[in-house]
Amino acid sequence: MSSIDRSQSAGGTRTYEVRTYGCQMNVHDSERLSGLLEDAGYVRAPEGADGDADVVVFNTCAVRENADNKLYGNLGHLAPKKASRPGMQIAVGGCLAQKDRDTIVKRAPWVDVVFGTHNIGKLPVLLERARVQEEAQVEIAESLEAFPSTLPTRRESAYAAWVSISVGCNNTCTFCIVPALRGKEKDRRPGDILAEVEALVAEGVSEITLLGQNVNAYGSDIGDREAFSKLLRACGNINGLERVRFTSPHPRDFTDDVIAAMAETPNAMPQLHMPLQSGSDPVLKAMRRSYRQERYLGIIEKVRAAIPHAAITTDIIVGFPGETEEDFEQTLHVVREARFAQAFTFQYSKRPGTPAAEMENQIPKAVVQERYERLVALQEEISWDENKKQVGRTLELMVAEGEGRKDGATHRLSGRAPDNRLVHFTKPDQEVRPGDVVTVEITYAAPHHLLAEGAVLDVRRTRAGDAWEKRNTAEQAKPAGVLLGLPKIGVPEPQPAVASGCGCD
Repeated sequence: MSSIDRSQSAGGTRTYEVRTYGCQMNVHDSERLSGLLEDAGYVRAPEGADGDADVVVFNTCAVRENADNKLYGNLGHLAPKKASRPGMQIAVGGCLAQKDRDTIVKRAPWVDVVFGTHNIGKLPVLLERARVQEEAQVEIAESLEAFPSTLPTRRESAYAAWVSISVGCNNTCTFCIVPALRGKEKDRRPGDILAEVEALVAEGVSEITLLGQNVNAYGSDIGDREAFSKLLRACGNINGLERVRFTSPHPRDFTDDVIAAMAETPNAMPQLHMPLQSGSDPVLKAMRRSYRQERYLGIIEKVRAAIPHAAITTDIIVGFPGETEEDFEQTLHVVREARFAQAFTFQYSKRPGTPAAEMENQIPKAVVQERYERLVALQEEISWDENKKQVGRTLELMVAEGEGRKDGATHRLSGRAPDNRLVHFTKPDQEVRPGDVVTVEITYAAPHHLLAEGAVLDVRRTRAGDAWEKRNTAEQAKPAGVLLGLPKIGVPEPQPAVASGCGCD
């Protein structure tokens, strides 16, 4: 009997832990990895296991300069644990695995499995093969083997879900390595997407986020330039679906029909995340971004005209190679004009394998830091001013789970407004569950959240709340959780509380 067989016999069902780094696409993939493992008979390790699971999976990101150092540091931390635990396995997947391939097992020979972004469905098979053959398995597919939505999934939320509409990206931004690792854009059929949404709603999901590397380019692969706006409108016809969001669009592909669909579809939320990256036309050209400042601000103006209360968020990179003080001032100008609710700001980081990493005129760290601090200070001021405009408004909030870190101490709950602003509200006397909807009046604004300190005006119990209660009861009875059938998708990473992705959309 092998060491792993003995481990299984002694410990019963094997446990797993998935550690996720990077963008929403990785979060989405990790829920599928969890689903695959549970479908294969593994159970989720308790919270805080910290590497004590029988299988630890790293779903990696490759877009930051020190991504590999972080991975190998974590792998090194697990090496002694693995040496002392017969049968433990470690797997590495995601973008860094797609890029580095055989390098991972050379630098960390205790890793059992390396798999890429195109073949996540192979993880259980590769783990078993590594067990039987007692040697590392490295399998990197060069193109997508199966669209991820065909795989089983363990969703993190009972009331909110990702729905992937495409994978890959056709852009060639000079700072981004994602297209090389995720491949060219591949669109799902509209009927398959809507069938998944309807199945999710039937299970109690009331909010979905349409997900793609360049979400509003949807249709280029199927030959329909208005496919994305049609998809938004079709989501509006699904009974029980209360909220529809999407991320992340690209200014190049953001057309008037999409704005009209957002404005005219009742469950399309008044929220838009539109990556800017830079306000300077020369820098945008060097980034190979196919729009300029005037085009970008024109989109913002049209959105605000059609949807006056829309909250607009963005991504900005500071210190791109060759960026002058005048270039940076143009970015500040766009920030002042656009009045973003939030901006996710990044100091430029060399991304190995990208054209920008080889460009001349790399900006000194001290200059980048100083510009970054000026940008953050300006955006903080604008975010606070924009949030103050919400004071006195009556809003419907979808009650959220785990978004108010101080809720226990303050006797509050937290929820998301239609425009996705985070609101902490006074806990009502009656029971309120994640997924339920409450009506509150905003009384105070901070730069990154709102408060509703008065009594809750109304509580609406929802099917989403029922789904949360049913799932929570089941998980208390079986702490490791249960696999929710097909098709499934993940819980959206809340915005604007976290960045939309890698800053490369």
